[in-house]
Amino acid sequence: MDGGAIAQFLPLILIFAIMYFLLIRPQQKKVKEHQKMVDQLRVRDQVVTQGGLIGKVSKVKEDGEIEVEIAEGVKVRVVKATIAQVLSKTDPVS
Repeated sequence: MDGGAIAQFLPLILIFAIMYFLLIRPQQKKVKEHQKMVDQLRVRDQVVTQGGLIGKVSKVKEDGEIEVEIAEGVKVRVVKATIAQVLSKTDPVS
């Protein structure tokens, strides 16, 4: 391979590097942070789902679901991955 062939691929390599640092890497970091947040959910945490429901976690299940109480006596099953935000965090039990 001579210098001319490398010079032809250099812009392509630079574009990929720029895309990686501006788009791919931040997205991977965001996904990692979301997964950490979901893994740390505890009973009595107040959460917001991606659908906009606000409620308190009443049960954390092992199969990727949680039970959220959205009103007095009204509980719904929610997939953990659809939790968008934790509004208030409870302290871990020591």
